[in-house]
Amino acid sequence: MMVVCDASFFFGEYPLDAGLVTTPEVVSELRDLGSKCRFDLLREQGLTIASPNPGSISRVKRAAASSGDLGVLSETDIGLLALADEINGVIATDDFAIQNVAAVLGVATRPILQRKAKKRQWKLVCTGCLREVESGSDCPVCGASLKRRNK
Repeated sequence: MMVVCDASFFFGEYPLDAGLVTTPEVVSELRDLGSKCRFDLLREQGLTIASPNPGSISRVKRAAASSGDLGVLSETDIGLLALADEINGVIATDDFAIQNVAAVLGVATRPILQRKAKKRQWKLVCTGCLREVESGSDCPVCGASLKRRNK
């Protein structure tokens, strides 16, 4: 089984019991010396870098939209989810939004330092008029900001 590593995986020393893979976008997020050294060490031990195909990315975006997490996922997060979905891997992450979308996709996750996230379904609600809105950052009716709430 392959473990798909989020950037937070490279910030510490964690036991390895499977092959590791990550995306080029995660590698570009590694800024501090410690995480870069950890990446280099794991790369020497067999960590691979791969990119997901566009079809997988579209599938992840649909799943994220259905769970209400699309607005909080970065392109890096979407790529990790798509890669894990393609290779039937396990995602190593503490990001609750990634874990939530992974649950929708049927992708297993492994928390690194935090507790495992509970599956949630989100909706956008206007902070002014309290209307539910499909997408965006401001209410199309009154112009107030939108907030994510659990359905």
